[in-house]
Amino acid sequence: MAEKISRNTFIMNDPPTIYSYAASGGDKEGQGPLAECFDEICTDSYFGQPTWEKAERELMRRTVMHALRKGGLSPDDIDYMFSGDLLNQCISSTFGLRELEIPFFGIYGACSTMSEGLVLSSLLTDSKIGGKVIAVTSSHFCTAERQFRFPLSYGGIRTPTAQWTCTASGAAVISESERPPYIKGVSVGKIIDLGITDANNMGAAMAPAADYIISTYLNDTGLSADNFDYIVTGDLGTVGSELLKKLLLIRKINIEKNHADCGMMIFDPIKQDVHAGGSGCGCSASVLCGYFLDKIKSGEIKNILFCATGALMSTTATQQGESIPSISHAVHISYDNTPLKTDHKEQL
Repeated sequence: MAEKISRNTFIMNDPPTIYSYAASGGDKEGQGPLAECFDEICTDSYFGQPTWEKAERELMRRTVMHALRKGGLSPDDIDYMFSGDLLNQCISSTFGLRELEIPFFGIYGACSTMSEGLVLSSLLTDSKIGGKVIAVTSSHFCTAERQFRFPLSYGGIRTPTAQWTCTASGAAVISESERPPYIKGVSVGKIIDLGITDANNMGAAMAPAADYIISTYLNDTGLSADNFDYIVTGDLGTVGSELLKKLLLIRKINIEKNHADCGMMIFDPIKQDVHAGGSGCGCSASVLCGYFLDKIKSGEIKNILFCATGALMSTTATQQGESIPSISHAVHISYDNTPLKTDHKEQL
């Protein structure tokens, strides 16, 4: 059973397995450098549906089904599901997954939702309450633009700090310890708000939350940044990534050599016009499930600290002049299932 070693952090005494996983994307993602990592690329932004909102539901449903198929599973094999998205009332999750009839928890962490789902899934599984638990999320460029900014037909000008919401989804099935990748530890983030009000600069708003959770996990476990092949953030983009490195250096934590940001990986910044990078719930989820997990499973990568970040804003709050609170949760994913030690010695 997971051991609580601080207010935030749990280490797994019997590290759960990421049993199967899948990633799906849209046309723009299929033109990017990670195109071959996706289980499905759909060039139709409507995914065969009459509206973009229904398209995102279909995107999420397909991704879950890919993850189940790859694990030789059916919906009946899944004990619980954690899912969320960016749309009001998380309708991509509730409408897209209702036909699967899996016991369901709707969660919301904005673009940090995949980390949140993995934290909850691994704790539930490690407690022996779960069995097989799936964490999934999605985003869609057109639905996000309609809800958070302007309808596409408006033709609004995007600022240099703006990011491109990915049309993508990632799903991971967590099970009792069996084979890599394993989840060795997690840290639960807290809401961080340093007063950023520019809704077109998500990176600046979210970087302090990533700074907090990365330093928290390292301090709680006694690990250093050098213990990880990659410290992976979700959706900070170019602006937020540079800010994060500076914030961590103040704490004497240097991630210059092993930092990777999903928002910077999923698109080609030269060939694709995405300004500061990618964003959206599906960005970090699809890069994790499409790129990193295969490399950990094979042993090419031994350890990553996955820290998806989310801006907990709404259009209503923004219009009222509110600042943008943010959050990030940390998930330590490893090729090795040796439990971390609470005495902080010989951790890996």
